[in-house]
Amino acid sequence: MATTLFDDFNPISSKQWKQKIQFELDGADYNQTVIWNSPEDIQVKPFYDRDEFTKAAPVQTQVSNFKICQNIFVYDIEKSIQRAINTLERGAESLRFTIENETTDVQKLLEALPLENRIVYFNLNFISIDFVQLLDRISIEKKAIFYCNLDPIGHLAREGNWFTTADKSNFDTLEKITKAVTNISVLSVDLGLYQNAGANITQQIAYSLAHANEYLNRFPATTQPIVFEVSVGTNYFFEIAKLRALRMLFNLIAAEYNSDLECHLLVTPTKRNKTIYDYNVNMLRTTTECMSAILGGADAIANLPYDSLYHKDNEFGDRIARNQLLVLKHESYFDKVDNPADGSYYIESLTLQLAEKSLALFKDIEANGGFLKLLNDGSIKKKIQESAAKEQELFDSKKEILLGTNKHPNKEDKMKHDLELFPFVKVKPRKTLITPIIEKRLAEKLEQERLELE
Repeated sequence: MATTLFDDFNPISSKQWKQKIQFELDGADYNQTVIWNSPEDIQVKPFYDRDEFTKAAPVQTQVSNFKICQNIFVYDIEKSIQRAINTLERGAESLRFTIENETTDVQKLLEALPLENRIVYFNLNFISIDFVQLLDRISIEKKAIFYCNLDPIGHLAREGNWFTTADKSNFDTLEKITKAVTNISVLSVDLGLYQNAGANITQQIAYSLAHANEYLNRFPATTQPIVFEVSVGTNYFFEIAKLRALRMLFNLIAAEYNSDLECHLLVTPTKRNKTIYDYNVNMLRTTTECMSAILGGADAIANLPYDSLYHKDNEFGDRIARNQLLVLKHESYFDKVDNPADGSYYIESLTLQLAEKSLALFKDIEANGGFLKLLNDGSIKKKIQESAAKEQELFDSKKEILLGTNKHPNKEDKMKHDLELFPFVKVKPRKTLITPIIEKRLAEKLEQERLELE
């Protein structure tokens, strides 16, 4: 009879492990010493064992299919075309174009690009039926997969105003677009705004689901996937669980509309923990964040260049950011296993706890009138500000550490003459319908003080 190595060892229960840890603590309190509370009020234990494992999160992630995405801001058409071709030749697998103006010659932009069976995203700072219909025709001609990330609610949250003057006209236009196009996805949720403004993970998931639910209420017949533009932070396992919980809860909500509608996760590392001093550390941060994105089930990842805070788009920064993902995919084999988090008691536990807390907050939002109502009356912004203030206090007191910035800074590091972009919160005086939600990095105040002393 065949035996295995483990037959020679007696199983050890979680109770026995805990007793051993308590003995090694030599009188220190177990709960105070080795259990910590996350900002989401989740207690993280020192170990997770199968005898405490009750159920797995009902979520599937097609990790082997994730795409490396390149961000391109379209200003000069010819330069954007050359940049797109160059990045595709050098490892990018999909593209995300940011287009500010309806007059942009998108036909010229796309006609020379090899787009057959390629995923392309369009972030538009306007809403136009004619423009989206043109994209729809091009996608059919080029046999491409287009996601036109239209998000009027996200625009209101970020800018304080709708695309056009009134909410009704925005939704009317969006409804006409959903009926006019046949081949492309048009609905999107800007989840990254909440993360970069300081929302905790529970808030990020709940707000994005309530945000999406506003669209599902208005367009229940939609069949194209909704794109969630997500930012991931540096809390490695929590961010893996965040993406899994988001997908799990979206599937749950879509089922309430008798729909098998999918959510498509387009993920980017957060700006919130990035710094201008000791900027090379940003590469370490974005590497672990991209790892979380992959393992959490991102459909596409657009990495953040290490110098994006203070340099204009440049070939070197783009190449390094793209190569980080290429190394993860082709040298670290992160694309070889679907559902890689399955069987991790810790990640499964985090996924279910985040999902439970997020669903409770989602239900509370719906019971109080829905996301749009709470966004308009300032409740969403207030809650995010409260979470951001708590995190800022941890950073200021050095309980949350950014190496090279609030711990072990290089005093010889000078940045004043290397700033091509303004890396701090920008003030744009204008009349708005609501007070916008503002993205802000943790290190901004400290960096401004250092710059003044240079």
